[in-house]
Amino acid sequence: MSAALEDSLSAALTRLLEPLGQAHLLRFWGELSTEQRQRLALQIRSIDWDTFTTLTAAEAGQQDWEQVAGQVSPPQALSLLEQANPQRLRAAVAAGEEALAEGKVGFILVAGGQGSRLGFEHPKGMFPIGPVSGRSLFQILLEHARARGLRAGVSVPVYIMTSPQTDSETRQFLQANRWFGYPEDDVRIFCQGVIPAVDRQTHQILLAEKDELFVNPDGHGGCLAALARSGLLEEMRQRGIEQLFYGQVDNPLLQVCQPALLGHHLLSGSEVTTQVVRKTDPGQRVGNVVRWQGRTQIIEYSDIPPSLAAQRNAGGELRFWAGSIAVHVFAREFLERCAAQAETLPFHRALKKVACLDGQGRRIQPAEPNAIKFERFIFDLLPHAREAIVVEVDPALGFAAVKNAPPAPAETPEWVQAAISRLHRHWLRQAGAEVSDNLPVEISPFVALDSADLMGRIRSGESFTEPLWWGPE
Repeated sequence: MSAALEDSLSAALTRLLEPLGQAHLLRFWGELSTEQRQRLALQIRSIDWDTFTTLTAAEAGQQDWEQVAGQVSPPQALSLLEQANPQRLRAAVAAGEEALAEGKVGFILVAGGQGSRLGFEHPKGMFPIGPVSGRSLFQILLEHARARGLRAGVSVPVYIMTSPQTDSETRQFLQANRWFGYPEDDVRIFCQGVIPAVDRQTHQILLAEKDELFVNPDGHGGCLAALARSGLLEEMRQRGIEQLFYGQVDNPLLQVCQPALLGHHLLSGSEVTTQVVRKTDPGQRVGNVVRWQGRTQIIEYSDIPPSLAAQRNAGGELRFWAGSIAVHVFAREFLERCAAQAETLPFHRALKKVACLDGQGRRIQPAEPNAIKFERFIFDLLPHAREAIVVEVDPALGFAAVKNAPPAPAETPEWVQAAISRLHRHWLRQAGAEVSDNLPVEISPFVALDSADLMGRIRSGESFTEPLWWGPE
């Protein structure tokens, strides 16, 4: 690029940034190479400045739950006891199996996070978690989806959301592993967007480097815009997909496209179905599903007033018991309707510590939160649904997310591996086997998706005393 063109580019960027109070982003322009200038210019021009200006001008997406606590009530939910009704269960399973067999179900897997908190500097989906096999989170969940499809006589399409930090390595990993047996045309990878972080006092965008803005992924709620932007919502419609099972990659017990859950969703006419666990502690770090203003809502654990979280009913149980585990079923038409309305998902603000450059180009490591990060949450779709239901799941059967490194008391790799083994030992015992306590056990979804699949495959009284990996023959 000639000097005249670079001067013209600088002038154009200045005209854009000065009215927005962001001209400091060009502070180090004179020190940059031509390539660095082009990279910085591209990043600046890729920002949705109308949205950004709105975010910095007002407290976007913030609800004072303390103020409305008296108006909030527990959600209407399908409890484990209600689901156990044989007639209801048979009808739900039949409806879910029919939708699967007709190719009307897809699987959205959110996999934008890295395993940094686990000391694993790669996409979290690559983390080895199988207690005996060492299978990665990606392999476990993709094999589960593939096994569910094989059971129904179809291939369930998978839509994997990455982030700019995980996209390239995720693609390389899945390609190197041949998509874990999936037809390549049935796996779609799409990348969520990013948004700049700003100084909490000045609202000026932070610089990560002299030629790079500090940006962060726009949250799991960015899934909706990314699906629309990539054309995948339209592709789903053309393919005949009507329902989308949504889950996150850190939960290897995820009940991928479970027919009963799909069936409850379909038979109720729900546009959004949310799977929940029964909270055992008021401060449990899960979203709190509630009813407010006649709509189903989720209050983040960090936002729920302690006095509200601690309320108990006459039997001593938590009044607000339904903890969200980020598992949903969405009607595709509902997602299309929401995607057409730009303000459906608000941005939330979070104060964070962000390493960045100061005015002299020196890197600072703040001791206190110095930045505002913005992100969207997928659960903010719930109030927009014409009909939304909540379905309880036993966490022993469907939820064990890996989030923490030792010595945390829970949600560590060892804790999650123990949960997998505990579930699979339970399956074996229900099928008539004898299994040593604490024995590492892992059963492939191609062998069994639940305990019923093992019935008749094990001799009554058959004993297991050595670590067991039961894979496909």
